[in-house]
Amino acid sequence: MRGTIVHPGAGELHYEIRGIVDFARELEKTGLTITWENIGDPVAKGEQVPQWIRDVVAEEAKKSSSSYGYSPTNGLASAREFIAADRSKQGTYLPPKDILFFNGLGDAINKVYTWLNPRARVLGPDPAYPTHSSVEAAHGHSGHLTYRLDPKRDWQPDVDDVRRQVAENPSIAGLLLVNPGNPTGTVYPKAVLEKFVDIAKEFKLFLIADEIYANLTYDKADFVSLGALADGVPTLIMRGLSKEVPWPGSRCGWVEFYNRTSDPEFDAYIRSLEEAKMTEVCSTTLPQAVLPAILGDRRYEQHLERRRQKYARRATQAIEILNAHPMLQVVQPKGAFYLAVILDRQILDQAMSKGAVNPEVRLLLNKTILGVPNHNFDKHFCYQLLAATGVCTVPLTTGFNSSTPGFRMTLLESDDKTFNDTLHAIYQFCG
Repeated sequence: MRGTIVHPGAGELHYEIRGIVDFARELEKTGLTITWENIGDPVAKGEQVPQWIRDVVAEEAKKSSSSYGYSPTNGLASAREFIAADRSKQGTYLPPKDILFFNGLGDAINKVYTWLNPRARVLGPDPAYPTHSSVEAAHGHSGHLTYRLDPKRDWQPDVDDVRRQVAENPSIAGLLLVNPGNPTGTVYPKAVLEKFVDIAKEFKLFLIADEIYANLTYDKADFVSLGALADGVPTLIMRGLSKEVPWPGSRCGWVEFYNRTSDPEFDAYIRSLEEAKMTEVCSTTLPQAVLPAILGDRRYEQHLERRRQKYARRATQAIEILNAHPMLQVVQPKGAFYLAVILDRQILDQAMSKGAVNPEVRLLLNKTILGVPNHNFDKHFCYQLLAATGVCTVPLTTGFNSSTPGFRMTLLESDDKTFNDTLHAIYQFCG
């Protein structure tokens, strides 16, 4: 090329959750049946969207005009007013004008980091959801800055370490929390959230809370939205329809802006997000149009409660089976639908002795993991597990920017026997 066209942060973009799919598809061609535990799509794992929700969507789609045209750039007034009223019921003030719709939270996350000053960094969790960590790293042209979640303390953060890192690194302008956590299923206690708010006040930072799983906390009483605790601190809260309806194909997410006028820099930053969205005209109209009818229906809470109970039951079952192995460790999740399984380094030798289901798969495995560093032994493990059993999981180190080796699987499987068989296949693979 005549000039350099590659973004300086392009090398930081990784999404192992889908990256392992290419290898799994090659294995499928050899006749191996794949159990897809890599991606958090409830629909793909057999969850049925209730008929009444499908009827609401269908009735809206029958209308000749309302959902087929552009929506206002910020989002339909009816959807924003519904969300604002819901927050008001919870005792939180949020004007409808401070809600901005996106084409899913992936779109929102990209915009939020892209339009930050390149010298402004956001400190996020380790393990981290890869869309946050990779896009933030690409924005900063270097590795994502992290605070560690400690599995020995139920994946809770070391808040003193957060404060130390902020004090030592003046480029940190914001703090990210994913609550409930992905991949850990962690739910932050109110006291921990308040400490993040205190740090943000002390160092004049802004806060980002990805709360896409807020309504999938197993015990509703455990969850407190950061928006209710922000106490004057500039804050962005991310929510959406994809996981809880579930409707990932809707590509419908939104960001709530709290205390936007408390700092002129933050207000200008929010205006830049709105202007950036304006260049796209708007986000998808249909899911916005049906949002009040779905989320406001009395049956919706019953729908969520059934799903919460299922994931809590699946988590208990997984812990009983996997924690019985001396080289596996699972911390009880409290929300979302994931399980982070921590691996002992010694397990790799045991795993590598398992071989593959056939010689063709062995050749593909050897070719794929050639060059993977030894310190990413959990990636070796996950690819070996896939080649030997067909169970597709995601390594924590390369998939979630984690300093703790392990893998993530989901709690989404609809069939009880299939889920039980998957857990036993993992256990037996580990020896």
